[in-house]
Amino acid sequence: MTVKLTVVRAGALTTVQDTGRPGHAHLGVPRSGALDAPAMRLANRLLGNDPAAAVLETTVTGCALRPDRAVTVVVGGAPCPVTVAGRPAAWGAPVRVPAGAVLDVGAVTAGVRSYLAVAGGVAVGPVLGSRATDLLSGLGPAPLRDGDVLPAGTPAPPAPAPATAPWPAPPAELILPVRPGPRADWFTPAALRAFTSAAYRVSPHSNRIGLRTEGPALEWASTGELPSEGMVLGAVQIPPDGRPVLFLHDHPTTGGYPVIAVVPEPALAAAAQAAVGTPVRFVPG
Repeated sequence: MTVKLTVVRAGALTTVQDTGRPGHAHLGVPRSGALDAPAMRLANRLLGNDPAAAVLETTVTGCALRPDRAVTVVVGGAPCPVTVAGRPAAWGAPVRVPAGAVLDVGAVTAGVRSYLAVAGGVAVGPVLGSRATDLLSGLGPAPLRDGDVLPAGTPAPPAPAPATAPWPAPPAELILPVRPGPRADWFTPAALRAFTSAAYRVSPHSNRIGLRTEGPALEWASTGELPSEGMVLGAVQIPPDGRPVLFLHDHPTTGGYPVIAVVPEPALAAAAQAAVGTPVRFVPG
């Protein structure tokens, strides 16, 4: 029978995530999905799940769940303490949670986002082919609240666990490779030099829509108005305050501020784990 997971503690922001909804930007729907996709895939792999199975993405403070039947889980991504019925349990490896026991995913000790995978995946209903919560458009399940009940899917037959499970450490410094954006000509030469030489920090106003930065303002060369145009995952937009904003998975599909550069998707997982105040550098690449 289906395992049901009752939310005992929802945490600051816990959402259901999978690989998202690519291919719907023309409808104004962002991709969404897990910000640290490698962490999601590894947690699923350790359980024998499909790599794209839905998981829970927590933010800083973790969450706590109580299953009505025994279930196996993996907590990975940002390091954090894990307990089952009040007793310490493994982080980054499969853990058996008995029926009625509380699984507590604690506050991160580094990084930002932890991932809780359950055997069989989180089986909420899909929307446009995905179970992901999209904070911008409102598609998918709402962020978790205390008392919510989540169904788990049917577990796959047990598979041999990988010999090693390398979990990357959250970045002490976020170094983002950038390629020139479509509107680099909207910036002064001094601004273009500063963009790849100045030191920035992760702003506390960052979220799943975009990683905002604090640091030197970049000056526009043009005083005109840019028509709204399509935005891609990893775009680095410069709003009027001059501080770079890196678009993440819940980003708007159009925007009217110039894009100075684009960060390749493989580099975005580290951005998902960069805590407030982490130094940020944009480097040509």
